[in-house]
Amino acid sequence: MNNSFSESYKAAGVDVTAGYKAVVLMKSHIARTVTSGVVSSIGGFGGCFALPLGMEEPVLVSGTDGCGTKVKLAILMDKHDTIGIDAVAMCVNDIICCGAKPLFFLDYIACGKNIPEKIAAIVAGVAEGCVQSGAALIGGETAEHPGLMPVEDYDLAGFAVGIVDKKDIIDNSKMEAGNVVIALSSTGIHSNGFSLCRKVFDIDNNNPDLYVAKEELGGKTVAETLLTPTRIYVKSILALIEKVSVKGISHITGGGFYENIPRSIPDGLGAKINISDVRVLPIFDLIAKTGNIPERDMFNTFNMGVGMSVVVAKEDVDTALEILRENGEDAYVLGEIIESDEKCVLI
Repeated sequence: MNNSFSESYKAAGVDVTAGYKAVVLMKSHIARTVTSGVVSSIGGFGGCFALPLGMEEPVLVSGTDGCGTKVKLAILMDKHDTIGIDAVAMCVNDIICCGAKPLFFLDYIACGKNIPEKIAAIVAGVAEGCVQSGAALIGGETAEHPGLMPVEDYDLAGFAVGIVDKKDIIDNSKMEAGNVVIALSSTGIHSNGFSLCRKVFDIDNNNPDLYVAKEELGGKTVAETLLTPTRIYVKSILALIEKVSVKGISHITGGGFYENIPRSIPDGLGAKINISDVRVLPIFDLIAKTGNIPERDMFNTFNMGVGMSVVVAKEDVDTALEILRENGEDAYVLGEIIESDEKCVLI
């Protein structure tokens, strides 16, 4: 490389040598995610992946998302090795809702300054998320934006592609009244509602109380609890749909119960849920109490302890719960499907 160019670009705020070092540091993390479909190595202009065989009508399913302002807390805590799990989770938990098995993932990191060790830590989290979901990390981009972002800031987003046989797509067409709604517990806030959390806990001003252990949080601090990675449900759901006919799946993200559960329910039906049956996690009680937030607003913003819901026939409930629990899920009956013009009925 022309040294005068490299130094001139560095003076403009972009250190290309830092980019090279970051790639070297992240290679070991990426190697953990390699699956049989990967046919290219990191460093090329495009990531190549061979589609699996054996499906009658293979359908590709894609999803893209980021971690929202949860990144702000990671920056304040100077802890960057789990936020990548969130980026993967937000994408793969979406595509599994129609029964698609994740194939590969690509990440995009925009940063004010490329600090190789920080970038590698972020990618380590992305790789862990890929391992948890069975996806290969086949490419990505780290973009240095001097003058556009403060040097310590970054943002993270991702893109996942999965595959499902057309005949196996979960599309809610077989859902009917009398079906049962099963909850899969969340690990906490996941990656939605952080703008409200930032206001409630004064996160932007790096409130010292963030780092004080709370008895109601089991001795963890607010910051630690909020930064807990989003749970990835892919392998549990894949195990479930092998044995049970799943009528619908909802990933409970931004908009909470009221926005997300209706997305998996056809017109004329609704999910009837007793609020008292929801196993609300302590962090949500603390948010409601600290911010004086009404119950409906909480259920319209957060997952409230339910990261995903699935609908199955009543006769399949016991089998479904057994499979989900065998795969590490805290799963329980949440409600039932009823005839209703309102798709989410909380009582």
